Amino acid sequence: MAVRAIRGATQVDADDREQILDATRELVSAVMERNELDREHVISILFTATPDLVSEFPALAAREIGFGDVPLMCASEIDVPHALPRVLRLMAHVETERPRSEIQHVYLRGAVALRRDIAQ
Repeated sequence: MAVRAIRGATQVDADDREQILDATRELVSAVMERNELDREHVISILFTATPDLVSEFPALAAREIGFGDVPLMCASEIDVPHALPRVLRLMAHVETERPRSEIQHVYLRGAVALRRDIAQ
């Protein structure tokens, strides 16, 4: 079994606690479903948020949907002037039999604009 990294991102409409939690739950669930993963396959998840999102830690949403025993970390993205605002990103490290070419990276909502080349 190989260790693979899966990227994902989503955008919220406002710096609102419930929007951050809802969008994070949606993103984590989509990554899991599209890559046919069980929670046991997840080694760790790093979440980042653009500096304009401070209402809640995205990792809380992952814990709420059953990832309490998975190492989770949150960080702030660098504040690049032309960056897309209100974006939550993740990088999940997982164990999978899938080759790198079959990993499904997930970009939702307005974050599709970040990686049109790999967005589903």
